[in-house]
Parts: sequence; C-alpha cells; structure tokens
Amino acid sequence: MDTKQAGSSLDSLIASFNKRISELQELVIGRNMYPATTISDLSAMDTTVKAMEFQIQAIKDRLREETEAIPKAKKLIDMSLRQQKKLQHMFAHMPSRLPESLAVSSGNPYNCLTRENPNHDLQFGSVKLEDEPVALPKEKQEKKGRGSAPVWHVTAEELDSLSSYMRGRLTLDKVNAAINDMASYAEANAQLIAAPKKKMTDNTWEKALELRDIAMTEGVKGKHFFLETDIKGPALKLDNTGKAILTVLRHLGRINETRIGHHRVIILSKPQ
Repeated sequence: MDTKQAGSSLDSLIASFNKRISELQELVIGRNMYPATTISDLSAMDTTVKAMEFQIQAIKDRLREETEAIPKAKKLIDMSLRQQKKLQHMFAHMPSRLPESLAVSSGNPYNCLTRENPNHDLQFGSVKLEDEPVALPKEKQEKKGRGSAPVWHVTAEELDSLSSYMRGRLTLDKVNAAINDMASYAEANAQLIAAPKKKMTDNTWEKALELRDIAMTEGVKGKHFFLETDIKGPALKLDNTGKAILTVLRHLGRINETRIGHHRVIILSKPQ
C-alpha cells in the first residue's frame, strides 16, 4: 500500500470515529434529556478521540518517511553490489605473493590497499577502487627522483589472449609475481638515485651515479626502470621461464627495453 492509499484509509477511520462520537452525543442527549449532565462524559470521550487522532497522524508521518527512504535504500544496495563485484574481481586476480615494498606495515592490512592512493575514499558515494595503480606525475618523479613504482598486473583475459606458443606453461600467478619483482627493482633504483652521498659506500655511490645518468636519458627520464643485472628473483630470474615472462610482458605493453651503454634497461610502462 502506498502513502496515498494509507492516508486515505486513515482519513476514513478518523471520519468514522467523528461520526460515531456525534451519534453517541445524540443518544446521550435523547436518553437523559439533560444535555448539561453529559458534558463531562463527552469531554472525556472527545479527549480520547483526539489522542487517537494524534496517534494516527504520527503513523501517517512515519509511513511517509519510510516511503521517501525507499529510493535511498535502493541506491545504497546498488552501490553495495557494485562494490562487491569490484572486490570479487580484485580477489580473483590477486597474485599469490606481493613484493617486499608492498608488504603490510604495522599489521594494518588497509595500507596495502591504499599504498598507491593514500587519499582513497571508501564512502559509497565515491568508491574508487581502481584495477590499476596511479603512477606519480612526471614532474614529481623528476624532482624527487623517487616514488612508488607502479604495479600493473596482467589479467586472466590478457594471458588467455596470447597464442599458446607464447604463453607456454606460464601461469597468471608466475607472471604477476614477476611484475611484483620488477616493481621492487625499479623502486630500489629510484631510492638509490635520490639517496644522499653520505649514506652510501663508494661502490653504491658509483652505481647511483650510473643510474642517475641513465635516468636522465631521453626515453627513460621520468619513468621507473631497472637493469637486466638487477634481475635476481625471487620470482623473476634470467632463466628460460624468466625470458618467456619478459617476452609476454613486452607483448602486453607492461615493459619497454632499450640499451644504454653496456646496460640493457627495462622500463615499466602503462598498458594501453
């Protein structure tokens, strides 16, 4: 029953009470023939009826409020269902392990979700659980020389779209674990580039200078990168499986490669 129907029924009930009171007044007057003696009884009855009217009006107001709240409840349910689908998608494509740089700190699992976007808002009105992390603006990367390396995992659909000879025996977990390793390598290099000399040994300082020269090279500037010599596992190694993973990731647009001096430089790139 909607609000109009409920209100109409309540109005009819009130009218019926009023009619009944009027009939009772006439009966009392007709019985006693002394209207003055019935005033107290009728006053008490009138007070009771008014109290009932107030209760009925309160019921009508409550019905109206509940009716107005129905669209809001439907909207909240719809947003909750969309949020559930996003979380299910994230869970289905979550790799079996995360790099050390993404480890949960201070026992707070929420940090793992908000690492790429610390201003993340979990309110239903503005849910922003993205499938891809947000890389730092180039200006900030160039200025600071550091920043969290982006992690663009491969989806099951992307892996399945590859030809069987290219995919071979690679699994989604192996590929995404390798992506985590690459993000760790790139982030370690970014931190080394930005570190002050007084905190480095001579050997480390020489590597930092070499990385800084590479970082200022056209095509590498403002991007996260690592060297082929940085590949030391645990998931990505320079074996046949590792080479196959690099081939797959190049094909899927996750990395680009270039050679600078005697170094093979691997650049992290956002998939198109």
